[in-house]
Amino acid sequence: MTDAQDTAADDALRITGGTPPDDAGSSVTEAPTPLLEPREGIPPVITDEAALAEVTAAFAAGTGPVAVDAERASGYRYGQRAYLVQMRREGAGTALIDPVACPDLSGLGEALSDVEWVLHAATQDLPCLREIGMVPTRLFDTELAGRLAGFPRVGLGAMVEGVLGYVLEKGHSAVDWSTRPLPEPWLRYAALDVELLVDLRDALEKELDRQGKLEWARQEFDAIAAAPPAEPRKDPWRRTSGMHKVRRRRQLAVVRELWETRDRIAQRRDVSPGKVLSDTAIVEAALALPGSVHALAALNGFGHRTGRRQLEQWQAAVDRAKALPESALPQPGQPVTGPPPPRAWADKDPAAAARLSAARAAVSALAERVTMPQENLISPDTVRRICWEPPGTVDADSVAAALAGYGARPWQVGLVTPVLVDALTARGA
Repeated sequence: MTDAQDTAADDALRITGGTPPDDAGSSVTEAPTPLLEPREGIPPVITDEAALAEVTAAFAAGTGPVAVDAERASGYRYGQRAYLVQMRREGAGTALIDPVACPDLSGLGEALSDVEWVLHAATQDLPCLREIGMVPTRLFDTELAGRLAGFPRVGLGAMVEGVLGYVLEKGHSAVDWSTRPLPEPWLRYAALDVELLVDLRDALEKELDRQGKLEWARQEFDAIAAAPPAEPRKDPWRRTSGMHKVRRRRQLAVVRELWETRDRIAQRRDVSPGKVLSDTAIVEAALALPGSVHALAALNGFGHRTGRRQLEQWQAAVDRAKALPESALPQPGQPVTGPPPPRAWADKDPAAAARLSAARAAVSALAERVTMPQENLISPDTVRRICWEPPGTVDADSVAAALAGYGARPWQVGLVTPVLVDALTARGA
């Protein structure tokens, strides 16, 4: 057992401050303190190049890590662009930057290229930050750190309260951040989101070090920073909610045509696609295959609020799908790469199903011993792939090579290889 495993096997996870967390993940014995105002007040929003240059110089001259956060307008606007960027660094204070007024922040990003960036749930913000020229080379993800350290609740508010003893006001997390001007309460909320992020990072670093997991975390952070942008999703229309009801290829064609029409309209109007037409309406039209605007208007999602012109554009999309030749209709399901769904393994390959059952149990037990979620210990997809097609000769070297080939980090390979070897070679597997 490694030092980290031995530490994590304690009955209670002790975090910075010396007391174990309760069931809610809090280590603070006294009532937490509400955090109501940024310590230097709410800074003015940066909306011009001159002010941006001053902020860039101030942050470049600061010391230590830089806390970074971004606010999007999910559910209101098309896409996932940033509508506010918040930053804080020792010696520079807090900055609130409007990336609509200042769409190119590459100069700021370059000025901080050698600095560690502290983000919470970094993979959510990095794509929109990349769009405006901000790409870290080193980072610390406080949410992921919380997962690796075994915290049961890893939202920013829960972590700040449980680790530092402060309560963040979270009432504006789902507002429309494309609103201009941004109301003062929203700006206060945004500034407070980075107020204690570096403090949280420092406390979590100490806890990870105490558990013997700091190097594990560093490998995870490096992997996030080095990851290329995600490839565009193939056939995104297939992710329409309720698609499981749609069976026939002609109906699938209607979903595709309505989804693509909706997407073009949403992009042109810069609104969330769901505000143009709901997924429920798309699926209803696909199942019903209406032959007229009147029939379409009777369906759920195309009620009295839908104008005649809108109904006609949706009916035209349905008609285009209905007119397609058989050869142009989409195939049911998506092309599968890798193993089939595990529920089919027992019929397709009982030996593989037995290997998967043994591997899952072994990984689950190991995750419990090191006190972290299974999916952070090793990707479930990686486990499935190795169980479906194990190496020709199952031993520590071949399993370790397979894990590394699927992108597992060295710390994961070192921990998981022994239990997978045992699972893959166990009698009955």
